[in-house]
Amino acid sequence: MNLSADILNYAAKYEQYTAKNLSELVKIKSLSLREEKVVNKIKEMMTDAGFDEVFIDGLGNVIGRIGNGKRIIAFDGHVDTVDVGNLDNWEFEPLGGEIKDGHVLGRGTVDQKGGIAAFITAGKIIKEIGLQNDLTIYFVGSVIEEDCDGLCWKYIVEEDKILPECVVVSEPTNLNIYRGQRGRMEMAVEFNGISCHGSAPERGVNAIYMGSKAALEIEKLNENLAADSFLGKGSITVTEFKSNSPSLCAVSDYSRIHLDRRLTWGEDKELALNQIRDIAKNDKADVQLLNYREKAFTGLEYGMEKYYPTWKVDENHEVIQKGLKTFKELFGKEPLIDKWTFSTNGVTINGIYNIPVIGFGPGNEVLAHAPNEKVPIDHLVKASAFYALFALTY
Repeated sequence: MNLSADILNYAAKYEQYTAKNLSELVKIKSLSLREEKVVNKIKEMMTDAGFDEVFIDGLGNVIGRIGNGKRIIAFDGHVDTVDVGNLDNWEFEPLGGEIKDGHVLGRGTVDQKGGIAAFITAGKIIKEIGLQNDLTIYFVGSVIEEDCDGLCWKYIVEEDKILPECVVVSEPTNLNIYRGQRGRMEMAVEFNGISCHGSAPERGVNAIYMGSKAALEIEKLNENLAADSFLGKGSITVTEFKSNSPSLCAVSDYSRIHLDRRLTWGEDKELALNQIRDIAKNDKADVQLLNYREKAFTGLEYGMEKYYPTWKVDENHEVIQKGLKTFKELFGKEPLIDKWTFSTNGVTINGIYNIPVIGFGPGNEVLAHAPNEKVPIDHLVKASAFYALFALTY
């Protein structure tokens, strides 16, 4: 028996099954906090594929299980997407789920329902071949990732009490193996001035000027942040500026800037907060690490601070090497080992809980959040084969 060849044959056999499943998922709009319909559809698909158990947890994550062994691994794919944006920028219906010219078209095909469709097929293959190793495999369709990456896995680890020894994140990697990403955090800085009549601004303290001076210093800070040879340079930018005044004829007594901070290796939240505190110290500004707390579609209110740690897994780690071996056995060549530009649930899985993460997914991340998003069906087939062989030989 040649397991790799058998799995490739199964993946090819189920090519249209995988593509049609993805098409159905694309047709269901599933913004963060409003994923209920697509979660129910994924549950139905996992059940039909023969998974041993499928359930929806308190936050709304849909979790399929195969096997009941002592060792636990998991596959993760988030079910929520961003909105479609300006329809004039699309060449096809973003929620049409059209299958055309060797691709599945539409919002979420790359980011990242394609990974979910592929690992549902992988589960079907595993059930048909038979899981022989002492393994429990969880296939997680996670929620709220676009609004708060990693919140779903905070719930899975702390509330569901599922603690895998590794997680395969199926975000798009263009069929390469990814092993890290920069972290991120969201901060706000509030400035309190003193209002006065606009005809005599010298009598007051203008909060807009305070915020503007800080914003210009933050622009300079961005040029001088640390860099890592693998993950690249940290960054920071002002993404919103708000102000308030008693009147348009009065000096502003309040302003607020919102900051998007990307953290490279060696940077953490205290470093980032202190950099901004130093910039704003003369104005006695209030520098805040923001929090996320919203109500899931299940009705549960849940949250975490908006600090998403940087993470990377050493290239020689056994999980990365296992991925390399799986890739070479299936496709007969070496994969590119790289990292994501954007953020993923790995910020919690590895960044907080130190669970080893390997990234492998269909589609090119440059199409994430972009118009004309589409994924090659060939990528779906290869991803389903990779997931199946990774699990069956773990």
